[in-house]
Amino acid sequence: MKSAIDSGDAALIQIVDAALDQAAQKSGPWLVCRLGCTQCCMGPFAITQLDARRLRRGLAELESHDRPRATRVRQRARQAIARISHDFPGDPATGLLANNEFPDSMDEEPCPALDPDTGGCDLYAARPITCRTFGPPVRCGEESVGVCELCFQGASDTEIAACEVESDPDGLEHRLLEELERIAGTRGQTIVAFALVN
Repeated sequence: MKSAIDSGDAALIQIVDAALDQAAQKSGPWLVCRLGCTQCCMGPFAITQLDARRLRRGLAELESHDRPRATRVRQRARQAIARISHDFPGDPATGLLANNEFPDSMDEEPCPALDPDTGGCDLYAARPITCRTFGPPVRCGEESVGVCELCFQGASDTEIAACEVESDPDGLEHRLLEELERIAGTRGQTIVAFALVN
C-alpha cells in the first residue's frame, strides 16, 4: 500500500516529467541529451531525503525483477563510498551533507546508478529531481535556470529563455519533503551513493 508521501511523490514525478517533455519539445535540436551521454552522471551532487527514498524504492523494485543488476548497483554504491568517504563534506557515518562543496577530487566519480557498460541509468524511473531537470532550461521556484553545457551550443540567452519551463509551479516537492522529514526525523541532504546503502 502506498503512503501519502509515495502518492504525492508519484504526482510530483508526473508534474516534473510533463514539464521536461514540454521543455524538450521547445528545445528541439538545441537539446542533445541521449543515452550514453554521461557527463551529468559524473561527480556527486546533493539530493533530498525525498530523492533518497525514491531511489531506495527503485532499487528494491529492481531487485524484485533483476537481482544481479540491483547487486551491481549496490556494489558500485559501496565502492563509491569507500573512495570518497575521507573527503566527504559531511558525516560519512550517516551520509548527511554539511555543505554542497565537493572537492575537485570527486569530479570524475561516476554515479552508482550509472551502468558503465551501457551509459544508461539502472534506476532511471526512480532518479532524483536534479537528474530529471538537468539539460533543458528548467526553473524550480526562484532557483536560477541552468542548462547542460553540451546543450544549446551557440544559442542566445533569448533562445534559451524561450525554451524555459517551471518544473514544480505549486511547490509540491517542498511540501512533501517537509512532511517526510517530519515523519522520518531525518533532515538534510545526502548523495546517491549513501542513499543506496543507508
